[in-house]
Amino acid sequence: MPTRGGIGPVRILPEGVVNKIAAGEVVERPASVVKELVENALDARATRVGVRLVAAGRRTIEVIDNGHGMAEHDALLAIERHATSKIRRAEDLDNIVTMGFRGEALPSIAAVSRFELVTRRAVDQSATRIRIEGGVLRDVSQTGGPVGTRVSVNRLYFNTPVRAKFLKGITTELSHCIDIVQRHALAEVGVGFQISHNDKVLLDIPENADLRERVALIWGLNFLKDLIDIEGPGAPLKLGGLIGTPALTRSQRSHQFFFMNRRPVFNRALQYGLEDAYRGLLTIGRHPVAMLLLEASPRLVDINVHPTKRELKFRDERVARDAVREIVRARLAAIEAPRDVRFAPRGPSLQSPQPTLQVPARRRESTGALDRSGQGVAAKSESGTAAPHEEGVQTEFV
Repeated sequence: MPTRGGIGPVRILPEGVVNKIAAGEVVERPASVVKELVENALDARATRVGVRLVAAGRRTIEVIDNGHGMAEHDALLAIERHATSKIRRAEDLDNIVTMGFRGEALPSIAAVSRFELVTRRAVDQSATRIRIEGGVLRDVSQTGGPVGTRVSVNRLYFNTPVRAKFLKGITTELSHCIDIVQRHALAEVGVGFQISHNDKVLLDIPENADLRERVALIWGLNFLKDLIDIEGPGAPLKLGGLIGTPALTRSQRSHQFFFMNRRPVFNRALQYGLEDAYRGLLTIGRHPVAMLLLEASPRLVDINVHPTKRELKFRDERVARDAVREIVRARLAAIEAPRDVRFAPRGPSLQSPQPTLQVPARRRESTGALDRSGQGVAAKSESGTAAPHEEGVQTEFV
């Protein structure tokens, strides 16, 4: 057993050490990088977000958006810790309307990778390129590029090999990355998403796909058949989305998705409210399926609970739980109880085959997530050892 060393004098930690410590909170795995970069793209008002992975993100993570881009001075500030355009005063934390606000993501990612940012505004003649290696600024230059931002993260954890040892296999890390993109694709109707792995497109959702079409592209039409629309305009929560009939269940809660003001979140009060609405309708040990899009005043919720911004707290958890329960229960009461129970497909799984999906002809050309068989992304995701890939290749939107 290791012994405690002697306690030395108190010192201020060097900036590089501080950045690596902060990176440990923000950058837990490749999917954490995907999450932060996709959220930045959404805050930039992008209508198209592309994610390119090599070796499940261990070798390369590249996120490209067509958002408004940044000026050079803003781009340089963005890589500084606690620099953000999204809040100004402490009071702003009570009214957060953006995905990011801490100003920690980019410097944390850059501290543990070979990082490159290329960004351009519509008013600029050229793009700004910034290269950072292990938290050290290497180069700032002008280059060509479209309006928007491209962030390339190569060799994640190259300077912290201990962290790399704790990563799981290719299949597991890839599934976490896919899950991040799928959740945002469900929440951000009006934004197109594409994710590829080792140059193979796994999911491509066009901008004009509605929620039902997005669900079908991810899990297939058979999964969609037992989902019903739900809407509840009552205070304090406005609720919309899709819920499963009692015929569509899961052995786990993996198909319960909650989005607060378009942000994927976890909250036990919402989960309990949903489960309670189905009480007496499901077999013991089964759980309902739901994609609930909730809206509430930012002053009634607190997203500043954890650096990942995944956990959500309500000012009154009981009111939130009861609102979800009553809205869902009323919707279930309006449908006829099914005669038989059919379990939901396991997914999104990297191995599970999914039902055939026939894509409308007007969208077929823009849907790279489907092959000739029409299967959804859950059926076509890759596993196994990633093939070598040259760095620096830019994903093109289709």
